[in-house]
Amino acid sequence: MKEVLDVDPNVQLMLYVIPTLIGFLFVLPFSSSLSKPFEERFPSLSNERGRLFFGLILTTLAGFAVSIQTLWISSKVSEGGNFCASSSVFSCDDVIGNAQYNTDPIFGLPWGGIGAVTFCILLYLVYSTSKEPNAEWVDSHLKFGALITFGGFFIIGLLVYYEFQMEKICQYCTTAHFANVAAFIGFFRLMRLNESEDWNQQ
Repeated sequence: MKEVLDVDPNVQLMLYVIPTLIGFLFVLPFSSSLSKPFEERFPSLSNERGRLFFGLILTTLAGFAVSIQTLWISSKVSEGGNFCASSSVFSCDDVIGNAQYNTDPIFGLPWGGIGAVTFCILLYLVYSTSKEPNAEWVDSHLKFGALITFGGFFIIGLLVYYEFQMEKICQYCTTAHFANVAAFIGFFRLMRLNESEDWNQQ
């Protein structure tokens, strides 16, 4: 167990970066060229709706996981430990462990916890929609997801400002920010697709 925990933090980061990046690529308009080799095994990837659902589920799941990781890092640093302390500009410990900036200014909740709850809600919205794509509530689910992720841009702006103030970058936080951007694109494109005649195209 100790050997697992001693893995380089940047190697662990790849566990979140890679699925986030794959999810991001699948919510983009040209994703059909990426899915060709997998369509025979996964028929849902042969249409735009299926690719968007796949990319969005993968992205929100990765966002949830990396948010849980940042919450864990926050707890570890508060106990006097360290996880990815570095003398370079990239140091998640310096950012997440900064008592002045590591919680939201209104309720005092840790940013990692807020991110985990948010991505959990987003994952529920997209997964439930993927299971019942023609339900009456689908439109509201997609709009709510787009609204939440759009609101996330303001949070990202605040957190990037904090990093600028500290002159440090939290690579785990940045991954969560990127997951939010990818999720916004996915929800927005699904919302627009749902409004078109192509929603049920197979």
